Amino acid sequence: MKTDIIDNNKIFLERIEFYKKLGLDQLKEREFVLKKTLPLKGNILEVGTGKGHFSLMLAKNGYRFTTIDIDKEGQDIARLTLAYYRLQNFANFKIEDACCLSFPDKSFDFIFCIHVYHHLKDSHRVLKEMIRVLKPAGRIILSDFSKAGMNIINKCHTLEGRKHDCFQNDLSAAQVFFSNRGFAVFREENFVQDLIIASRKEQ
Repeated sequence: MKTDIIDNNKIFLERIEFYKKLGLDQLKEREFVLKKTLPLKGNILEVGTGKGHFSLMLAKNGYRFTTIDIDKEGQDIARLTLAYYRLQNFANFKIEDACCLSFPDKSFDFIFCIHVYHHLKDSHRVLKEMIRVLKPAGRIILSDFSKAGMNIINKCHTLEGRKHDCFQNDLSAAQVFFSNRGFAVFREENFVQDLIIASRKEQ
């Protein structure tokens, strides 16, 4: 197990450097999202664990959270990554479909969906589920790649001999979706990513 943890972290760090050389600093971009969201407290949900980049960012900053993904293999990688830094106890890993979450209504104060939105086949259904499990006065944070960021990601996948599967969902549609449901929406872009923070007013 110890060897698996070490080998996994080596691959994790090598991929971070590979992406950084092509113009995408994975950790810096997650740090940007976290800083824009502070102060952060209460129950936290991450929709889309992926390989654990944002999970690691949350854990390193001392936050306890639940993280869900439909892909067990990817989540196992994230679990090993957190284990390398002895931070696995900060995360509650669950295999779930974001279209049909198991959590009760109004369960979470903050919901993050980082660099996952373009993968969602039924994005509106996922957004509805996020709203359902969000507490009054809670926030939903969506971040995804800008056009330039997506070009970098596609290039990375091509160089790795892989295809980047995505549905090209536009965060502008998500912004309208939240606004139509009475959310206050803050939006900011940098060169590689687009960020939306949807704030729910107390009811």
